[in-house]
Amino acid sequence: MATQLSQLLKVMVDNGASDLHITTNSPPVIRVDGQLVPIKHPPLTPPETKDLCYSVLTDLQKHKFEENWELDFSFGMQQLGRFRGNVYMQRGVVAGAFRLIPYKIRDLNELGLPPVISDLIKKPRGLILVTGPTGSGKTTTLAAMVDQVNQDRREHIVTIEDPIEYMFTHKNCLVNQREIGSDTKSFHNALRSVLREDPDVILIGEMRDLETIKIALTLSETGHLTFATLHTNTAVQTVNRVIDVFPPHEQPQVRTQLSFVLEGIICQTLIPRIGGGRVLAVEVLVPNPAIRNLIREDKVHQIYSQQQIGQEKWNMQTLNQSLVDLYLKKQITYEDTLIKSQEPDEIKRILAEGAPANQQRAVRR
Repeated sequence: MATQLSQLLKVMVDNGASDLHITTNSPPVIRVDGQLVPIKHPPLTPPETKDLCYSVLTDLQKHKFEENWELDFSFGMQQLGRFRGNVYMQRGVVAGAFRLIPYKIRDLNELGLPPVISDLIKKPRGLILVTGPTGSGKTTTLAAMVDQVNQDRREHIVTIEDPIEYMFTHKNCLVNQREIGSDTKSFHNALRSVLREDPDVILIGEMRDLETIKIALTLSETGHLTFATLHTNTAVQTVNRVIDVFPPHEQPQVRTQLSFVLEGIICQTLIPRIGGGRVLAVEVLVPNPAIRNLIREDKVHQIYSQQQIGQEKWNMQTLNQSLVDLYLKKQITYEDTLIKSQEPDEIKRILAEGAPANQQRAVRR
């Protein structure tokens, strides 16, 4: 009897994996704690990969995939959960990647996010960006933040996603979720019309291009609390990415605009935890008057030093501070601490100056 996708997804869930990969000439592979692990299964043939991937597509989705050769979508399976899928072509045959989306939205404390995040989402308006590499938990963090807003306020939340991942219920807020391809033709169309939908809080699944970023800035400027994601690794990179996507003659205006609307940047990465599982390392930028001025004056490279000294008063932290904290708590290894750092020499210096004697010896090694 042929293997069904539901059986492979169950193996993925039972093993605590985050992703399942289906591709030709390889057994199905799952990602556990960031590492790929093959399932005990014969290598898949091209017809098998196509059948597995097509088994969860509607006729309309199959048509779109055969037109575009790639497709993002989401779906639910009873007893298992919700999944985000991406089906694509490689070497002329069908392949797929499937990510688990838990039904339960975890709260901010469960995720290990610093308390300052709760303060950021109380802002009445402005732009809050959650950034990090693919697979760093950005969507999970955004869901927790939006769910907290959903509990604490009495407002209208509109999300624009590709695809819809976490499903929100109406709590104290009214929540409308719009999916690209089924509820709207494109991010641009949805964002252009969202102001006519009387929103208070807007979630943009991803700021993909100049037009999306431009509209996100405008939404933040017109009195809405706007959440969005970017694939950047640090707060400084994030500010540069937002500005650099614009033509040079528009950048001075964009710097001014961003300096007024930006309310927070949360950069995160997931690291293997000693003993199993993964733990979150987080960088937080809270734009104080000095940082807003640096953005306006095109001195973004000086923001990092403001983060370093703004930890106590403004509850900011650099990624290195978060990494050192996790290392000193014996949650991550010294090697992973350095690998995940953008400034590993700074990590070595911090540990050498302030760590106990045994950790100083580890630094010297």
